[in-house]
Amino acid sequence: MSRLTPPVFENDHRLGPDDAPVTLVEYGDYECPHCGAAHPIVAEVLRVMGRRLRFVYRNFPLAEIHPHAEHAAESAEAAGAEGKFWEMHDTLFENQDALDDANLARYAKVRGLDMPRFVAALEAGTYAPRVRSDFLSGVRSGVNGTPTFFINGVRHEGPRDLPSLLRALEVAAVARVG
Repeated sequence: MSRLTPPVFENDHRLGPDDAPVTLVEYGDYECPHCGAAHPIVAEVLRVMGRRLRFVYRNFPLAEIHPHAEHAAESAEAAGAEGKFWEMHDTLFENQDALDDANLARYAKVRGLDMPRFVAALEAGTYAPRVRSDFLSGVRSGVNGTPTFFINGVRHEGPRDLPSLLRALEVAAVARVG
C-alpha cells in the first residue's frame, strides 16, 4: 500500500476546507488524456462531496511522452503565483490538444495574468523547481503514471470512474468521522 510522501502541506494547491474529513490528492499531467478524462469526474466529486472534501493537485508531467506537459505545469504554477492556479488548471485541461508555448501565453492573457512576468517566468524556468519537487514527491509516493489518486494519504487502487471514486471517498469520510 503506497502512502503519500510528503503529506499535504501549506504550499500545495488546495480546494476545500483544510479540516475536511477526506483529502483527495491527484498527481496529474496536463497533456495526459487519462487526466483529461478524470478532470470532469474530479469536478463532480468536488460538487457532490462539498465541504467534506479537500482536493490537492500535484504536478507529475510525463515529459518523455507529453512534450508540452512540463511547460503547462510551469504555466499553472506561474498563474498560481498571481492567485489564479485553479483557473489556469481548468483551462489547461479544457485545451489539452493546444499546450504549446504560444497557446499557454494566450491562456495566461485570457486569465488576466501579468504577461511580461508570465513570459519571463516560462523562459527562465522559474517554476521548474516547484514542478520537479511535485514530481519527485510522486516518485517517492510510488506514482508511475497519471492520474494517480491518494485518499487520506493512501493510494487509491480502485477504478477512477465517478461512482467508484465517490464510493471510496464516502468510505474514507465515514472511517475518518466514525
